[in-house]
Amino acid sequence: MNLFNQIINAVNNPEQEANSGQLAGIFNTVQQLTSSSQTNSESMQSAISIVGNFTRSALQQKRETQGEEGVQQIINQFGGTQASSAVLPMLFNSTQLQDMTQAVTNQTGISSQIVQSMLPTLVPLILNVLKTGNNFQNPLANNSVLNQFLDADGDGDVDIADAIQMASRYMNP
Repeated sequence: MNLFNQIINAVNNPEQEANSGQLAGIFNTVQQLTSSSQTNSESMQSAISIVGNFTRSALQQKRETQGEEGVQQIINQFGGTQASSAVLPMLFNSTQLQDMTQAVTNQTGISSQIVQSMLPTLVPLILNVLKTGNNFQNPLANNSVLNQFLDADGDGDVDIADAIQMASRYMNP
């Protein structure tokens, strides 16, 4: 089951945090960020994909050193629609941040300054998508959306930007 299906299942599961308001907040923030950065939607989708890949790698590393609970605590603390520069050094070292900025700039043409200004919003948005799998009764319980994002089965079939775009279409037919 792909990430999109996990998100939709979470929306339909009353025991999980996901709801249409949370997803609408994510979509609206992406649209506002696209507009404020004077970026087109294709470039923004590419940027989200690249940042998502770097975030997945960082969370996989955190899972190895801090366990599932450590990763879930980061998601719970920093996932949202508001910018948070504090999450960046929590997940990435300076080389990773430079590599991520350069990758986004190279693939999208968005200037590195704009990319750097977008990161404190994009990373919390990605973490907010992952929060959709949280269990209301036990926020540290198994998070199916997070597990799918971290690609537990190793098939490499995960793209956060595609999942956000598909969920947007699902929510706004």
